[in-house]
Amino acid sequence: MDVKDFYFDLPQELIAQDPLEDRASSRLLVLDKHTGEITHKGFRDILEYLKPGDCLVINDTKVIPARLFGVKEDTGAKIEILLLKRRENDIWETLVKPGKKAKPGTRIVFGEGLLTGTVLETVDDGNRLIQFSYEGIFEEILDQLGQMPLPPYITHQLKDKNRYQTVYAKHEGSAAAPTAGLHFTKELLKQVEDMGVKIAHVTLHVGLGTFRPVKVEHVQDHHMHSEFYVVEESEAKKVNDTKEAGGRVICVGTTSCRTVESAADENGRLKAGTGWTDIFIYPGYQFKILDGLITNFHLPESTLVMLVSALAGREHILAAYEEAIRERYRFFSFGDAMLIL
Repeated sequence: MDVKDFYFDLPQELIAQDPLEDRASSRLLVLDKHTGEITHKGFRDILEYLKPGDCLVINDTKVIPARLFGVKEDTGAKIEILLLKRRENDIWETLVKPGKKAKPGTRIVFGEGLLTGTVLETVDDGNRLIQFSYEGIFEEILDQLGQMPLPPYITHQLKDKNRYQTVYAKHEGSAAAPTAGLHFTKELLKQVEDMGVKIAHVTLHVGLGTFRPVKVEHVQDHHMHSEFYVVEESEAKKVNDTKEAGGRVICVGTTSCRTVESAADENGRLKAGTGWTDIFIYPGYQFKILDGLITNFHLPESTLVMLVSALAGREHILAAYEEAIRERYRFFSFGDAMLIL
């Protein structure tokens, strides 16, 4: 299976640069995964497709303002840092630009000394381990100095940090938002619950690897980045009870999908626990838990297009994307939504 089999031509102007004023006013393309039939709706019409006894799985990770701008203490040269993952206490794995200025021992100053960082060593992919020093609470300083790490295809400045968070974001740790959830408002989620649909929370901290292009020729040769997930006992029970009763499990976003599929046993039961997953879902994959997916429109030749193709078939997905382009849907993180059932 070749990566180029998942290519489509996307006009640049369809990449959404700003979130809509009203989260739930996005458009919704509904795709029948069996027949390929397409229906055009608004996101609030999602209620028409959910049934009492279904379970909606949401990823309650919270994006941290992980992009920091500082200067080298000795030369004043500008340095940009992206926090990728906390290794221990105040030591973080980071992406540094320009990397050549960040040799071990380099000290970087942020916010006129509110925060300083010392480069400890270079690790995989040229990332740097940095130990931070500060007075007070790290998260509060980060909130003051940091910017949201928007995807590379978004060039506009985000006016309100909260618009790159879901309304149910709770556990800090992501370098990117689980963007399918951005369409939900608290009111819409309450309507979902009121109609007898369970809502199960899982946590998967999204890494920047989610934007990393696939650089190999053959799909099977691609190595996925790993991400940390948590599934609580109570939430696993909601999913398992739904399956046992014959209800459907519908994941909000590819991150929720990857979490439940990673934590499933061979009998299709969701196991509670924590762990790291590097699951790569592409056509030929047999889903153990997921029945349906709410998702955004993804980049050509990306692992996410491969994931949705595993669920609905490559031909159906590419035809749906062609239709979305014809109908001028908005693409990617701040774009419109798709429901695959």
